[in-house]
Amino acid sequence: MASALDTLDAAARALLPEVTELRRRLHADPELGLELPRTQEKVLEALDGLGLEIATGGETSAVVATLRGERSGPTVLLRGDMDALPMQEDTELPFASRHAGRMHACGHDAHVAMLVGAARILSQRREDVPGTVKFLFQPGEEGFGGARILVEEGLLETEPRVDGAFAIHVDPTLTAGAVALRPGPILAATDVFSVEITGKGGHASMPHHALDPIPVACEMVGAFQSLVTRRIDAFDPVVLTVTKIEAGTTHNVIPEGAQLLGTTRAVSERSRKRIAEGIEQVAYGIAAAHGMEARVFVIPGYPVTLNDAGFAGFVRDVAAELVGEERVVDMPAPIMGAEDFSYILEKVPGSMVFLGVRPDDGPAYPIHSNRMRLNEAAMATGAALHAAVALRFLEQRA
Repeated sequence: MASALDTLDAAARALLPEVTELRRRLHADPELGLELPRTQEKVLEALDGLGLEIATGGETSAVVATLRGERSGPTVLLRGDMDALPMQEDTELPFASRHAGRMHACGHDAHVAMLVGAARILSQRREDVPGTVKFLFQPGEEGFGGARILVEEGLLETEPRVDGAFAIHVDPTLTAGAVALRPGPILAATDVFSVEITGKGGHASMPHHALDPIPVACEMVGAFQSLVTRRIDAFDPVVLTVTKIEAGTTHNVIPEGAQLLGTTRAVSERSRKRIAEGIEQVAYGIAAAHGMEARVFVIPGYPVTLNDAGFAGFVRDVAAELVGEERVVDMPAPIMGAEDFSYILEKVPGSMVFLGVRPDDGPAYPIHSNRMRLNEAAMATGAALHAAVALRFLEQRA
């Protein structure tokens, strides 16, 4: 079967100019959120003529393209997210974003282009596909929960029902062409928390006549860090970061209120629940100790992205055969970012992997950087890996 994977790799490299051109067009014209009409149009144009069943509509501008092989069998879902980030681009690339305050800084443009490449490769080998491949082009990953919406709309249950799912996320700090993965949690759950502290305003020269919420807010920030290190199991880690403190209007007025905003990350539901409960206990306790009131809000975000152990092991074997054992990275720990592919992995066995796209020249800026660049040649590996995982999964389940 090694020759078959070699054939996929060769096909992906032959398609690289087209994949690169699509990626650059997407990069120059980024869109945000759940409605991505121009992105959807580019995807539909790129898929035209491949003989795929195309579905659009619902609450988002998603595209689901279905390839039915000439032999019946199971169904595998391949996913690429499409949306950009609300941030300014400073790469000075000739195909940099044409829109102020919008940038493909997380590589979703490459995800789309690689998935289109895989669709082209597999559509040319329909006779070798013992089942069905669903190509999901998904909007709204960056905080909008696009995957959750699509699952609720029946993405996985619509015939033919999905038996397994696979996704690739690029990593511009990882050696180009390397594949990194792990069984179990690979990305964290994420929640947002806010604390509103209500004291008593007054003159800055007479704090004894007021109830100053600012030192109380500062005390909470320190106590939250102790909460992490003293109440959470070090082997079931949590990250808690306060990202915003807001209070006051001028130098000589003690404000009545102060607000904290932050995020938590956890790799198990147990620690996720415990840190949420701990934030409430700390905030209410400190506020009460100073004669003030607090209101705590915890807004649930994406769940833990949990790779099925068996599926992850299968993907690792495919990746090692495709790129070589020396280019497969066994991740020792999860990454504390979050992904809405987690909603799909809650329903069907599957795996996400990271594909190295470190540039050959210049510094390697991470995802979400205003200067993030990627090695476009590595997209051939991504397209080939999508195709290889799909074919091998269907062959093993047929």
